[in-house]
Order: sequence, then C-alpha cells, then structure tokens
Amino acid sequence: MLPSSFTTSSLVPEHAIYAHTVPAGEPWLHELKSGQTLRILDLEGNQAVDTLFFNLDDPKERYSATDTLLRQKSIYLSTGSELVSNFGRTLLTITADTCGRHDTLGGACAAESNTVRYAHEKKHMHSCRDNFLAAIAQSPYALDKRDLSSNINFFMNVPVTEQGALTFEDGISQAGKYVELRAEMDVLVLVSNCPQLNNPCNAYNPTPVQMIIWDKA
Repeated sequence: MLPSSFTTSSLVPEHAIYAHTVPAGEPWLHELKSGQTLRILDLEGNQAVDTLFFNLDDPKERYSATDTLLRQKSIYLSTGSELVSNFGRTLLTITADTCGRHDTLGGACAAESNTVRYAHEKKHMHSCRDNFLAAIAQSPYALDKRDLSSNINFFMNVPVTEQGALTFEDGISQAGKYVELRAEMDVLVLVSNCPQLNNPCNAYNPTPVQMIIWDKA
C-alpha cells in the first residue's frame, strides 16, 4: 500500500532534447514519443502536479486509474509502476523516483470541489480542471471534457485512513525531487501544475516545476 522505491536516474539535463519550466498554477500539454523519458522536477518542493496521459494516435485510449491500481495492487505509484490505459495496455513506466510515492485517488481540484470541500466563496478560484480544459481547448488534439478522467497527482500526499477516507496532508516532496517516466508508446501528456491554495498539497503556495525530456537511448 505504501511503496517507497527511491531510485535515482543516470540521465543528465545536458543531454536532454527538451526542457520547459511550467509556472505555478499553469497547464502544460506535450507529446512524448515511444522510448523517450520525461522527468517531472519539483523545483521548490511540496508542489502537486496533476497529470493525465493519452495514446497520441488514439486519444480515446487514456490513463485509467482503475486499471493501473489493479495492475500495481497498490494505491500509490513509485519506481517500477506501470501506468495502464483503459484498453489494458501500458502507456508509461516509472523508471526513477526520488520522492517515494505519488497519489492516484485525490483527483483534480475543480470549482465544484473547492465549493464542497472549503466554502462557497472558493468557487471562483483557479483549479486543475480549469487548466485541463484550457489546455485542450487551445490544442490541435481531438480531446474534449469527456476525456478528462481520474488523474495522477505526482508528489501529492493523500493518505487513506483506516475508515477508507482520504486526507490531504503536507507534501512529502522537497526541492529537487523528481519522478521519471518512460513512454511505452507515443503519448500525449496533459499537466496542471496545481494552483490549489486551500489545502497543504502545495504548502498553500504553488510553485513552478520543470519538464525535461530525453530521447530513447
């Protein structure tokens, strides 16, 4: 239930083919080719990165939280975890992880959840679902809001109580922590660098993250 597979990477940024800093609270949408590796780098620590994956050639095939949890037999992800699609195929594999575990249950914040969890006046606040919708609306890809399924929250700390409830706690990541994923097919990566201000997932202070891509060795 609580994997802690800390694994460092031999990849160095000087050999990367792409690097981009995603500002605090902003989305990012990018292709990742089969065999390429993506590093998500927590630059300042305690930041949550909400992420979805799609088959680039057929976006109707997408990351499935249910199939992934069944495959891993764990509610958390770390080194060696396979991210499985709704077609039962492996989209990506986590190949390195210096954080230790990543959430699959907390979902993406939205206007509705901000209202239910916190207060009615929080409804207007920027959210990950807003980011997802904005990114796909401005993209050339055949995606719409029906394709936004349950996501992974990289670096986010969402313990499950003995009663089965979820709690949102201080993040377990620190500045410089990262997770690396190898694409097992051509995929589209959709990220919301979480803007949440109402729970401790971002230490109440959203910060930038960096996306680094290496070509297949």
